[in-house]
Amino acid sequence: MKNILFKISFTVSSLFLILLTSCSEEFLERPPQDVPVDAEFYKTDEQVLAGSALLYNKVWFLYNDKASFSVGDFRGGTMMSVYNYPDMVQFNTTSNSQMNYDVWKSLFNTIGQCNTYIINVNKYAGPSVNPDIKKQTIAEARFMRATAYSLLTMNYGAVPIITNNFTLVGDTTQVRNTPESVWKFITKDYRAAAEDLKETPLQTGRITKWAAEGMLARTYLNRAGVGRTEGNRNQVFLDSTKYYAERVITRSGAKLEPKYADLYLTKNENNAESLFSLQWLYTGTYSSTTNTAPSSLAFSPSIANGDGWGGDFSATWWILSKYEGINPVVGSPGMMEGKTLDQRLKATFMLPGAHYPEITQTLEDGTEQELRFPYSQGAEISYASTKKYVVGKAKDNAGLAGFHTYEINTYMLRLAEMYLAYAEAAVGNNGSTSDTKAIQYFNAVHTRAGLNAIQGPLTFDRIFDERMIEFSVEAMAWYDLVRLHYYNPQKAYDIISNQDRSAFAIEPDRIPNPTSWTFTKTPWVTVRSYAANDGNFLIPIPATEMSQAPNLGKTPVDYYAGKQ
Repeated sequence: MKNILFKISFTVSSLFLILLTSCSEEFLERPPQDVPVDAEFYKTDEQVLAGSALLYNKVWFLYNDKASFSVGDFRGGTMMSVYNYPDMVQFNTTSNSQMNYDVWKSLFNTIGQCNTYIINVNKYAGPSVNPDIKKQTIAEARFMRATAYSLLTMNYGAVPIITNNFTLVGDTTQVRNTPESVWKFITKDYRAAAEDLKETPLQTGRITKWAAEGMLARTYLNRAGVGRTEGNRNQVFLDSTKYYAERVITRSGAKLEPKYADLYLTKNENNAESLFSLQWLYTGTYSSTTNTAPSSLAFSPSIANGDGWGGDFSATWWILSKYEGINPVVGSPGMMEGKTLDQRLKATFMLPGAHYPEITQTLEDGTEQELRFPYSQGAEISYASTKKYVVGKAKDNAGLAGFHTYEINTYMLRLAEMYLAYAEAAVGNNGSTSDTKAIQYFNAVHTRAGLNAIQGPLTFDRIFDERMIEFSVEAMAWYDLVRLHYYNPQKAYDIISNQDRSAFAIEPDRIPNPTSWTFTKTPWVTVRSYAANDGNFLIPIPATEMSQAPNLGKTPVDYYAGKQ
């Protein structure tokens, strides 16, 4: 259940119905016009909190809707679509791609709204506003701004750093800033947030000091490779990763959810593993404060609420091959078979015959049953459809689900990431590590999935594969590849070029209650993977933005050059 003040932030919309909606104009054309700027608004703690609450959902709506998984998973290689999103699946995103524009627009909109919120609170907050509330909510805005900038620079490289959108009016000099200076800016925002946020949530679902320190662990892991294409990462930043990750693990009070599948149930949102989640509200109708991603991810309307448009979404052959127990068939190229004890597979992707008692399925004759994922006998194409974030009908969610409106939160940072970030930083610039703490942290995630603990040593490849499985359909795979590309681009290219992202069929050994599956590549598909290189690794700036702001084409500059 959401905290009541998240509800208030929606119900007070009579004061500012236009709050935080996406702008139709390009991001450099004007400052956000849709935030509460009335001088009489920020006069109470409740009003200040209500404004910042929408930084947890509405500003992220467009990114969360489709852009996040289209880039994070389709481009990252953990998900594929046979007939849709070809620019992302085929690693051929252009400056005119719709999802490209949605990513750019939504993230800069988030930044603009955070900037304007900070300015408005500083300018209008009345004397009756508790100074701690003011400090907390400004820290939240800086945290959200840093998060948006980290996603922007990992997708586009050099991007313009903007802290006051009002100064952009009539400004023809805005240029991009170097990735190194963008990362420095991100770090400063997160450090400031960590300083000002409390160790316990002000309200359920709000971020804490530990969320900011967790993001610092992620940031330092990313920064460790920036500009270091020789293959060695910055050891100081790797050590900082370990420092912050361990602080979160040992001091935050966060705990791994005992059962992986329970992470993705509406009733378990804001659980002990969640460090930062987008806080969506069931509104009963289509709204930018509600989670619409399940509408696109569900494989069929039969398990949804009149939506369910992800019929051709599937796990890739590549990610399925990473699950322990699913192996190539000797002597039969293009086939693999087996089963896995890894509980994350069933919680992330659906295989034929899989049973999900928590989701209601409507059959063709109108009767209803617990979901058993369909099996198409003899099909040359079938799917390992998306399960994660697919939560079913209203009746499966205490009424908190409907057509294009779901309340299930979106994870942006989980404790599991801290365990694996520590392990990756411990491997660092070595081929492997026997660090007992790193192995212990890795095994905490690994054994939670029902797998046997490893004894070590621990390698980068082992951790990379674990992250791919653990965070599939959480829009993270692409960003792991970008982090690798910073310091070892050829390894990143090799991984992508060897990701099989095309069609296959799945055959269970029996129906119902299958015990294993055979996977066969669709024979008439000739192109199954796509090459990556320096020319197509970064996403190009959308053409509409380049036409509106041609200075974005100029050589990037250091944001901090000449500054104290």
